[in-house]
Amino acid sequence: MLGYVVHRLGSLVASLVVASVVVFAAIEVVPGDPAAYMLGMNASPETVAALRTELGLDAGPAVRYLDWVGGMLTGDFGVSYTYRTPVAGMVADRLQVSLPLAVYALALSTAIAFPVGIWAASRRGTAVDAGVMGATQLGVAVPNFWFAMLLVLVFAVNLRWFSAGGFPGWGAGVGPALKALTLPAIALALPQASILARVMRSSLLDTLGEDFVRTARAKGLTRGQALRRHALRNALIPVLTIVGLQFSFLLAGAIIIENVFFLPGLGRLVFQAISARDLVVVESVVMLLVFAVIVVNFAVDLAYAAVDPRLRRRA
Repeated sequence: MLGYVVHRLGSLVASLVVASVVVFAAIEVVPGDPAAYMLGMNASPETVAALRTELGLDAGPAVRYLDWVGGMLTGDFGVSYTYRTPVAGMVADRLQVSLPLAVYALALSTAIAFPVGIWAASRRGTAVDAGVMGATQLGVAVPNFWFAMLLVLVFAVNLRWFSAGGFPGWGAGVGPALKALTLPAIALALPQASILARVMRSSLLDTLGEDFVRTARAKGLTRGQALRRHALRNALIPVLTIVGLQFSFLLAGAIIIENVFFLPGLGRLVFQAISARDLVVVESVVMLLVFAVIVVNFAVDLAYAAVDPRLRRRA
């Protein structure tokens, strides 16, 4: 197991290095000068040059890349061009919204998908199975932003159970904060739960057809006992991949939902930074999201090894 972990750690570091180069290069080729954008069209060339020097934009790409990477390693993400405040503080403030929202949505997605997928697989070919598959197909087809607006219309405008948007902050208490995140989390969770339930059902049906499950049934176990004791553990391997990818998507891809509900998260921060050409904020936030994706995939690989002993022996 230790060899497997060391091998995956090496892959994680290599992936982060390559990702940092790609992110920096992609931002570099974006047309336009942030200094000229900040000062406006009527700014003199001398003023633009002075601002470029102040922001460190006159240094070469290699120097700026090394300064950026070195700063991130020490927790210094630079200073925002637009707000003139440390990017690390801005990201930390926005993570207090985006990270709980992603965890909340993933917990809802998993809590819905696992029992629904297992229930559909245990009743394959019945009306229950057909109904579940039809509902999950609808969940996959409906865009989450449209579903979010529908939730606002029903539960905020008509029923007035929730607010239509905004975030009171964790200082107002855990209850009000979680209540403000409930509708966005549901809007994010239901499409992902539909995907996860379908994957869970398919994986479980494939496992139920294996020889070891038939052997367990021949020894006297009922279908439910064979499913719980033998099939479910083996069926979790492909499902873990989807769970890991879903968390990465929920953390990095909630920009539309955060704008629908006016949540001050990372998604809105990236959107505002792109609009203001605040490239240092874009670079840092995108790299942080890439880091989250790679770390989640690393955790999924470790979960693979815990579920499937063949990976540990192979490593």
